[in-house]
Formats: sequence, C-alpha cells, structure tokens
Amino acid sequence: MQLPVLVFAVWIFIFFYTCVDGYPNGRVRQACTSMIPCHGGSPQLLPEHTITVNGTEFKPGDSIEVHLSGPDFEGFFIQARDAEHLDSPAVGSFMLVDRRLSQLLTCGHTKNSAVSHTSKAKKKYIKVYWIAPGDAPKRVQFLATVVKKYRTYWVKIPGPIVSQHLAPSPTTPIHATSEAISTSCPVSYLSKPFNASGCGITKFCIRNPSGCDPESASCFFLSFKHEKSSVFIEMSGPSEGYLAFALSYDQWMGGDDAYLCINEDHHVHVSTAYLKGRSPPVLDSENALEDVSWRLADGVLQCSFRRSIHLPAYKGRFNLNASYYIFLADGEASEGGRIYKHHRQPLVTNGMYNVAGLPQDIGGSRSPRLIKAHGALMFVAWITTVSIGVIVARFFKPVWSHSFLFGKEMWFQVHRMLMLTTVMLTSISFVLPFIYRGGWSQQAGFHPYLGSTVMALTIFQALMAGFRPSRHAPRRQLFNWFHWSTGTTARILAVVTMFLGMDLPALDLPDPWDTYTMIGFVAWHVGIDVLLEIHSYCLVRKAEVIEDDRVQILQSLTTAEAEGRLFKQIVLSIYVCGNLVFLIAFLTAINQI
Repeated sequence: MQLPVLVFAVWIFIFFYTCVDGYPNGRVRQACTSMIPCHGGSPQLLPEHTITVNGTEFKPGDSIEVHLSGPDFEGFFIQARDAEHLDSPAVGSFMLVDRRLSQLLTCGHTKNSAVSHTSKAKKKYIKVYWIAPGDAPKRVQFLATVVKKYRTYWVKIPGPIVSQHLAPSPTTPIHATSEAISTSCPVSYLSKPFNASGCGITKFCIRNPSGCDPESASCFFLSFKHEKSSVFIEMSGPSEGYLAFALSYDQWMGGDDAYLCINEDHHVHVSTAYLKGRSPPVLDSENALEDVSWRLADGVLQCSFRRSIHLPAYKGRFNLNASYYIFLADGEASEGGRIYKHHRQPLVTNGMYNVAGLPQDIGGSRSPRLIKAHGALMFVAWITTVSIGVIVARFFKPVWSHSFLFGKEMWFQVHRMLMLTTVMLTSISFVLPFIYRGGWSQQAGFHPYLGSTVMALTIFQALMAGFRPSRHAPRRQLFNWFHWSTGTTARILAVVTMFLGMDLPALDLPDPWDTYTMIGFVAWHVGIDVLLEIHSYCLVRKAEVIEDDRVQILQSLTTAEAEGRLFKQIVLSIYVCGNLVFLIAFLTAINQI
C-alpha cells in the first residue's frame, strides 16, 4: 500500500510548529509563576548577578530603568511583583531597549509583564524600562532568574524595592517639557482606561475586535464625541510604539488627514500629520489639538484630545462634518520618537462615515476585500474541489465504472468537473493580489513565488489532461505518472503556500488557530486517504483468497469492489462534510478579520 505523499507535509509542519517552544529562544511562559527553568537540577544559592534601578519612587505611568548585570549569562527572566506578596502575579509592563537581546512576554492577563532573552548568546548587561500601572501596589520588587549554563542558574534573584508616591490629582495638568512633547497646549495624565459607555448613543466608536471592551489589553478603540463646534477624540490599544488614525476619501493610503500618539521616551507625543502616498508621515510643526491627555500602562497606549470641526487655518486638516473612510494603525517607535511602518494592515472601515454626525458603534477590517476574496477562493479550490476530485479519481473508478454522465463514466466526469473548477477558481484568485498591489509584492516572502509555481503547475496539469492518450496507448503509463506527480506536487505546494499566506499582514488569520486548523485539515485528508487505501487493499486480498485463477481473480475483485461500494460512499459523504466544516471555519475567520 502506497503511503500518501501528504504525510510528509504533515510531519514537516507538525515538527516546525512544535519546535518553537524551545527555551533557547526565551519563550518561557511556562515559568511565569515559579520563574524556575525546566532544566533539571537545583538552583544556585549565592547570586552573581545584580538588579539595579534608577529611582526609588513611582506614580502611575512612570517609567523606571531596570538593569541586570553580572558575569556572562545565556538566559534571563525579569518580572516586577508586589513586594508584600512575591507569589502574586506580575505587576506592570515592560518596554525594550535592545530587541536583539530581549523580548516581551505576557504572564497571566497582563500584556508585556515579563522580559526574557531572545537567544542563548552570552551577554553581560540588559536594560529595560518598567511602566507602572494605574493599579500598582504600594511597594513593588523586581525579581530575576538568570541562566549561566543549562544546569547553572539562579531563581528569583531579589532586586530593589520601589514605592508608590502619592499620585497627583487627575485634574491637575502635568506640563511636559519641550523635549518630551512638542505640543504647545497643556498635557495631563489619564487616570484610568477609556470605556465604551455612550458608544452608538452619544459618541461614534470604532472597536477591534468588534464590540471589545477598551479596558481590556487587547482592544483597539477609537471614539469621537461631537461637542458644539469641536469633537473630542479618544484612542487606545495595545502598542509599545504608536497609535494612529487617519481620515481618507478612499481605502488607500495617501492624501489623508492623520493623527498620531507616539511613545517618545516614555512620554506620549500627540501630533497631526498629512500622509502623502505610502511615504512616512511628516509631523506638523504646528498643532491644532487641545485638551491633550495620555496614559501608558500594562502595555496599552491611550491618548485623548479635542479638535475643532473646521480648521481653515491649518493646511491638510479635513473638516470633521463630512464622510470619510477611517484608518486605525499601530506600530513601533524608537526612543527618539521615530516611527516605523506598521507591521500589519491598518484597520479600515467598510464604508464612509461622518464622525460628527449620527453616533454609531462599528468595527472594520484589517484585510482588503480583494485579499479576502483571494484567500476565500483559494480555500474553496484547495480544501474542497481538489481534495474531493482526487479522492473520487483514486478510489471510485470501480464504484462508478458502470454509471455514466453525459456519455462518460461518472467518476471521470465528476473528477474533471471538480478539477476544471479548481483551475478556474485558482486563476481568478491568482490575479486579485496583483490588482490590489498594482504589481508584484516584495514584502510577502516566499508566498507569491510558491503561489506562482502552484498556478503554473495547475495550468500545466489542465493542458496535459487535454492531451490524455487513450487507455491502451503506449504512452498512457507515462501520462499517468506525469499526471499524478504534477498533481501531487501542486497539492503539497498549495498547502505550504496557504500556511505561509495565512499569517501575512494583508490577511493575518487568528494565530495559532489558523495553523492548527490547517494541520487538522491536512491530517483529516491524509487519514481518509489512508483509510480508503487500507479498504482497497483488504478487498484485493479477499479476492485473492477466493480464487487462484487469474481470470477469476478479476471477476472476484469486481464482486469484492461491489461489496465495498456502500462503505466507500459513506466515507465519501463523511469526507465531503468534514471538508465543508474546515472550509466554513476558514471563510468565517476571513469574514471576521
């Protein structure tokens, strides 16, 4: 019995996706509570490394420099905890200085509440910033686990204790220096997260995911509240660098009125900008915003400000009483406030809205419609039509050999119809990204190259099938071999291409759900393939036992196949239903992004 080639693809991806939990890359979330590495052995008693900070007091939103230093070490794990209850969950969030040496981890429900290494390369010194949350305990202590070698490590090395200073009243403005914030208006500190009360009633809200709570650490929130001749705007979301929204006349970047909240040296700089094409925004030297406030806590950046509906004196500022598409983006920023291109697609509203008009509570999409259509058509083609067509051709020749459809054997007509549908869907889907991008994408990795290869193999397979020799022609065996190998290669590459495409910024299906679901589909297909192979093998063995005569073997084989017809039809029905379940799951995920 021939083992299906897709087994190899399953093994490759399962191996790849289970290797990412290795400790050398610092993803040690398993140790969030105990801070003990699973290396075996016992921790050392006398620490060689020290933790230092640049201050002893803090108030909500403050940043404190945290330094870990000592002899060469390979790994580390830093947290801040309630000094009175060191077994309690991590407190506050961290920001990185050097992403080559350190990375952020989420322990419990607090995003970016721990820091660890990125590799086992030797290091002597680590610097990070700890951001005090709004609900911090009175005294906070820093703890570190340090790994010198695999079995030589120290656990919960005690660091300095910092105490909370009596915070100023939220109504008292904190005037920023000209180096920290370039706005000329007074800036105040927000005392708590935004909330969704009034969304759709008194204010216009955009939330991602739809209906999320802006008080959670995973919610992107943007609201507009019309107040006489101005609009009060709130924006928040999980970001270490910047949040931005833009008003646009279309769903393409360029020629847009933009507003940015940038984490600049642990203070938030709120500014306006005009987007020209896909070039980086140039921040305006004059600011038309009032009542600016901000907050940095638990990995969430918040800012609010007021803007007049009409600003004729400011070039590039749109009137707020007209309808626009609304973009919402996030990305990274350097310590000096320089922003970098957003690492994923911005959220874009599905229609044009007047933010100063009727209050609404809406969502949006981070995936352009053409890219959504591209993904949906590829899933339909390579999860349903191809897979079912291959199963039919491989196992249903004996079952449907005496049934005819339009003058041809039924199995052949069903197979041909499904494969031609695949060619059509793949061809339409193939051109959509080129229409959206206006050419070849240089930022999609191997996905477009593999996709082009799959498209070429699909066309070649269809052309080759059009010149299929007759059943008894001398070249028929050569044709069968090329037909099988081309089809199998195309299917394997298509699976790899879909794996790569699901996490591209333009689609970015939920992770790791998309990976595990695709692995589940491949395993489902291989499992049905193996089951039908075993069934066919058993029928052949049964026929061989019944008769030894060569002619009688064929007759008995036909009888045995007839006996297995019901089994194969049941399996095919279950297989089709299972494929539809996977397809509906992926199409639903595409629709929700």
